[in-house]
Parts: sequence; C-alpha cells; structure tokens
Amino acid sequence: MNNRNYGAGLVLIAIGVIGILNQVFNINIFSIVNIWPLIIIAIGLCLEGSYFLKKKSPGVLVPGGILTTLGILFIFESATNWRFSGYTWPFYFLAVAIGLFQLYIFGSRERGLLIPIGILLTIFVVSFGNILLGTVFGWLNKSLIVPIIFIIIGVFVIFEKKD
Repeated sequence: MNNRNYGAGLVLIAIGVIGILNQVFNINIFSIVNIWPLIIIAIGLCLEGSYFLKKKSPGVLVPGGILTTLGILFIFESATNWRFSGYTWPFYFLAVAIGLFQLYIFGSRERGLLIPIGILLTIFVVSFGNILLGTVFGWLNKSLIVPIIFIIIGVFVIFEKKD
C-alpha cells in the first residue's frame, strides 16, 4: 500500500463523512461561513510547515504564527456568531507576539526581538486582564485589588524560607 494513496484515501473518506453529516444534520460545514477560518489556518500551517520541512528562512514563521493564531480565534468567533469579539480583541496583539516569538526561538535569537514581543504581550495581558476584571469579575470591588496584592506579598515575605 502506497503511503500517498493511504493519506489521500483518508482525506476523501473524511470529506465524505463530513458531507453525510452535513446533509443528515443540516450542519452546513461546507459553507464559506464555516470554512474561511480553516483556510486561514491552512495557510498559516503551510507557512509553518515550509520552515520546519526545509529549515531555512525562519521569517515565514511570523506570518505563519499570526495566521494560525488568528484562524483559531476566527473559528471561535464564527462558532459564537462573533458574540465575544468585543472581549477577544487583545488576541490580535497575542497573534503578532506569537509570530515574532517563533522567529526569535527558531531564528538567530536576536535579543532585539524580545522588545516588541514584550510590548505586545504586555498590551495583551493588561487589556485582557482589564476585560476579565471588568466583566467576569465585575462583582469584585476594584479598589480592593491593590490591598489584596499587598497582603499576598506580605504573606510571602513572612513565610519566605530563609537558608
């Protein structure tokens, strides 16, 4: 059995099963509304794969990481009818940070890349943290956060193990 035929056969079987599920359960898997994020992921993974298969030009990891991350985000957004897009916008910053971080790890490890990565991650953490504190933890009195942080740090200082 040829490995190429085996893989192609599995892909065709998967497409057929998805088509049957689409018709029986009226899922509309093959509509452009559901497929376009997969196309973005496929392009991102092709860029990622082109580096890892050939081990040259790590610059393709930046758009590969960005597109793969955004494709995953867009699958979530499409599945939820973009209901959470007002809360997930910080992930756009994270996508760029992931692409740059891959370039740093698999490229020449230029320390200068860590600056924009750090800035983008900081924007992501602060923005998403602010969203979480404002929506998920809306019941929490925000004026208590700083004193609680001081209490936690004080407990760590008191119980710090001294050698």
